[in-house]
Amino acid sequence: MTTAHSSTTFADLTTIGVGGPIRTFLTPHTRDEVIAAVREADDAGVPLSVIGGGSNLLVSDDPFDGVVVRDARQEIRFGDVQADGTVSVSADAGCNWDDFVAVTVSHGLEGVEGLSGIPGTVGASVVQNIGAYGQEVASSVTQVDAWDRQHTRIVTLDAEHLDFGYRTSALKTSMYDAPARPSSRFFPTPRFVVLSVTFRLRNSDEGTVGYGQLAKALGVEVGDRMAVTAIRDAVLTVRAAKGMLEDAHRYRIPAMAGAKRDDTIAAALHAQREATGTDSPDFNRHSCGSFFTNPILDAAQAAALPDDAPRFPATLPSGEPGTKTSAAWLIDHAGFHKGYAVADNAPASLSTLHTLALTNRGSARAEDIAVLARTVRDGVEHAYGIRLIPEPVIVGLEL
Repeated sequence: MTTAHSSTTFADLTTIGVGGPIRTFLTPHTRDEVIAAVREADDAGVPLSVIGGGSNLLVSDDPFDGVVVRDARQEIRFGDVQADGTVSVSADAGCNWDDFVAVTVSHGLEGVEGLSGIPGTVGASVVQNIGAYGQEVASSVTQVDAWDRQHTRIVTLDAEHLDFGYRTSALKTSMYDAPARPSSRFFPTPRFVVLSVTFRLRNSDEGTVGYGQLAKALGVEVGDRMAVTAIRDAVLTVRAAKGMLEDAHRYRIPAMAGAKRDDTIAAALHAQREATGTDSPDFNRHSCGSFFTNPILDAAQAAALPDDAPRFPATLPSGEPGTKTSAAWLIDHAGFHKGYAVADNAPASLSTLHTLALTNRGSARAEDIAVLARTVRDGVEHAYGIRLIPEPVIVGLEL
């Protein structure tokens, strides 16, 4: 049965801890209830936000006069091992992403261990095409079952239809007329609302170390094979050192009840105490994660970069070759260092551990985050002629 919650704010539901009151917050517990909640909001013509873990969302302090839906379903289903050594694993959209990774690793499956610790849900993972440490969701997803809001029917989308790209997908682009320019029809929720995701993982208790920083933490070389449990542990350790994990204390908020398994909450709280030496909130984790995407540049833009700027081969949206550079490098070299704030004692600042995370230091409002984001974005554009694109979905705010 769908649960309706009262007196809930986006500050309760998001990892950055800002955002105004919500008129209607629903947590449906069956697929039919998810669809019904979405259809009713669409039929009524009210704003709709289907939320995952709230880790990629920055919402205004103003009241949200619409419906917020968080899928409460968290079942994971395993198929048999196939002749090619793969296993089909299907998970409900509402399943906590790191819970999903933990379960697949415990089953001796390879394919998503490098994505450990990323906040959010299985459903949100394919919208954003999350990636880290040499892996991305697109590499293992075979299909997505979704509710098509335009044609009011359930559809199955394969990898070709999902059109995955760097931190994007056809699901995400349906919300925008152009980068960072919201669609008048499908925003802040995509046209296709994810119901479940099917992955193809390898039946192997070893994975490939695919990223230099991770290899260094494990004391091995890129390309070496290691136990997936060891890779997962190393990823969590590296992410914790950069403050790029969610603050597990958020699951003590009543509105977050049931959003993550009790055993993994306990493990995350223990690990956070070990990492920070305290049971207090870790404000470096009160963020949207990486706030800006790494820019992909054309030849002229890449040629204008300083000689020491990072450069990686990439593909432009047009399909032509491009060059990806580091948003964190640009931010730091434009003069915005770790811990930067627009004023002394400002309630928002860059993380003291990572320049790419904009953080709520405990009392920030959405506009404080927006001011910091504008300052950093404009400073980078002034220094390098590159306009950074925000990674989070931004609702009710102008950057």
